[in-house]
This record gives sequence, C-alpha cells and structure tokens, in this order.
Amino acid sequence: MFTIFGRLATPRCQALCYRSAISMFALILVLGSLPGAREDLGQYASGLVLHSVAYALLGVLVFLGGSGSGSRRAIKATLTVAVMGALDEGVQSFFPYRTAAVTDWMVDVAAAGAASALLWKLWPGVGNQQVREKA
Repeated sequence: MFTIFGRLATPRCQALCYRSAISMFALILVLGSLPGAREDLGQYASGLVLHSVAYALLGVLVFLGGSGSGSRRAIKATLTVAVMGALDEGVQSFFPYRTAAVTDWMVDVAAAGAASALLWKLWPGVGNQQVREKA
C-alpha cells in the first residue's frame, strides 16, 4: 500500500492527483445540484457516510497532489477541503430542494483532516520523496 502512495507522490503523479481532486469536487457540485439526486443516494448511504467518504478522498488526493513536508501537505489538504466544503454548502443554499448545514461542513473538514493526518503519520518520508527520486 505504501508503494502505491509512494508512486502517487512522484512529481509526475502529483499534478494528476490534484486535477483529480478538482474534477471530483466539480462532480460533487454538479451531482449534488440535481433535483432528487441526494434523496436517491440516501437510500444507499447516509449523508454522514457520503460526506465522510467523499471529502476524505478529496483530502487524500489534495495531500498527494501537494508538495512539501508531510505536515505542510496535511495542513494544506485540510484547509483546501475546508474551502471546498464551504463552497459546496454555499452552492446548496441556492437550491430550494437542498439545505446547507454547518454540520455537513464540519464533517467534511474532519474527514479530510483525519485522512491527511493518517497519511502524514503513516508515511513520514512523504516530503523526501522527490529527493529520493533525484538520487
């Protein structure tokens, strides 16, 4: 598993991870804005599960797409996902069939923070990946 993350953190894959995070976030915004889509998904998973999984994955992608030490990546990933979650909740407030909730945003931030912190702690050499590749 660490080999997979090691390969994803290479400079070649960093841009791909970051673009994937942006694409996934755009998909979340679009699909979340479709009338009835949230209710249909609610049959399979609760809002807590959907937010946790989606924003944890966004946190992982932003973490792997970032640069710098593990702690810097974790902080940047959490803050980036916090902004993404706030934008998502803001967009939801414009639709009469959706409801924006601060608690959803808090779940988003917590999921991204936990995923980023886990990567940082389990994979302490993340900041040195580029140095090892050049050698």
